[in-house]
Parts: sequence; structure tokens; C-alpha cells
Amino acid sequence: MSALSDPPSNWKTCTPSDSTNIAGCRGVYVGVGGNVAVRSTATGDVVTFVGVPTGQLVIGSFDRVMSTNTTATTMLLGY
Repeated sequence: MSALSDPPSNWKTCTPSDSTNIAGCRGVYVGVGGNVAVRSTATGDVVTFVGVPTGQLVIGSFDRVMSTNTTATTMLLGY
């Protein structure tokens, strides 16, 4: 298993959902900027990164990318 500090080496299309868990996500690449709401794997807290620019990688351990409050599009999940 890779450390969170290691760059993701595998990418999958991200479909935001308020109910579907994702396992092993270490970051979200934002193709078209906006807000990105994620749920922390460690705490279960939902946090919204506001105004994430196009091309930005949001690093963290997430078990959901929420559809509520997420306005960014064309996102990829990094594993």
C-alpha cells in the first residue's frame, strides 16, 4: 500500500455521490474548477474545498466525493 504522501499511480473517473463510498482514494484531480466536497476517511467529517482551480489535485484520504456542494466537474480519483 502506498503512503498518502506518494503520488497516485492509478486514476478512475469520479462520479460524486452522497451515498456511495469509495475505497483507497488518496486524491481528487479537478478537471474543471469549482467547489469539491469530500468526506474524510479518518473522521467522517464532510469538508468543502471552495474555488479549487482547474488542474488542481486535492490530496487527502477520502471515502466520498459528495454531490451536495460539489460544483467542480471532470474529476478523477487517484489511488
